[in-house]
Amino acid sequence: MHDMFRLAEAPRPSCTAVEFPETYRRAYRWMLLARVAEEKIASLYRGGKITGGVFLGKGQEAISVATGMALRDGDIFAPLIRDQAGRLAFGESLLDFTLTYLGARSGPMRGRDGNVHRGRPKEGLLPMISHLGAMVSVVNGILMAHRFQKKENTVGAACLGEGATSTGAFHESLNQAAVEKLPLILVITNNQYAYSTPTHRQFACNDLIDKAIGYGVKGHSVDGTDLSACLEIIGGAVAAAREGEGPQLVIASNLRLAGHGEHDDAHYISQHFKELQLGRDCMEVAQNHMLAQKWADSSMFDLWHRDSQSLVEEAVAHSLREPAPDPAKEDWCALASRHLLEGNPPQPKHHH
Repeated sequence: MHDMFRLAEAPRPSCTAVEFPETYRRAYRWMLLARVAEEKIASLYRGGKITGGVFLGKGQEAISVATGMALRDGDIFAPLIRDQAGRLAFGESLLDFTLTYLGARSGPMRGRDGNVHRGRPKEGLLPMISHLGAMVSVVNGILMAHRFQKKENTVGAACLGEGATSTGAFHESLNQAAVEKLPLILVITNNQYAYSTPTHRQFACNDLIDKAIGYGVKGHSVDGTDLSACLEIIGGAVAAAREGEGPQLVIASNLRLAGHGEHDDAHYISQHFKELQLGRDCMEVAQNHMLAQKWADSSMFDLWHRDSQSLVEEAVAHSLREPAPDPAKEDWCALASRHLLEGNPPQPKHHH
């Protein structure tokens, strides 16, 4: 990876006026790389090069990148299908993204799993479970393990959509985290639709932030189209969890600017939402803000876009050259403990 796309430092609300513009620019460039990468994958999907679904984070990049950038080495991150910007900021390589989508054996899932379930658990990046809400309990478990191991100053972030707040997994996990005062950050993107189900069919409370009161956790609301606000609010929630203030519930409001997946034309999305502030494209909002603040100009945007395109094309070309898995030659098992496989001889017991 080019040095320009190395892991970014975690932003804090206390960033000085001198430091914040650089944090903002780094965040924008992660967002841009994610947008360009996903547009390339969508193009490959339409060309028949991708097996499985393609899910874009268009319109959600500011929320995602702020989450990924606020975390440190040793933290836990459980992203979802629209969190490519946050994955990159947290440290996922662009090659992990392209190798997995193109089914290469050299990818992190070795070409054997759905293209959105990738991760590197040993590095704190958890492969997502499609049953939304289910990852919160996994993050809880790791945070409990850190507590037992006396690992300090680590936090865990789990990303959800507003639809996942209707699940039992969400309720049980948030309740447990609150009782145990775990350093958990739940970032809920309320993009107004759970696939095609509108929010009024998902919950009856006036605002999802009201749920924080019932669980006894701190709640934060943020405009998910505003990168400055996302960096400040999500960064502040992560800092609060790290300082021992217990679980933090962040509700970020925006509008998904694409279908649920590339197979979905999103005909159900109301024109009313598109005309509201939450219907803005966070990339355009960030560009306009940097221009107004004189933190960047059009030539810099052009350069960053060309750099992103070059990185993406290079990663895709590399991935297309990689072999797919061969079932006749593959040596793998579904169990992490190979000796438990049926037909394997029992292992000798070690007496102490």
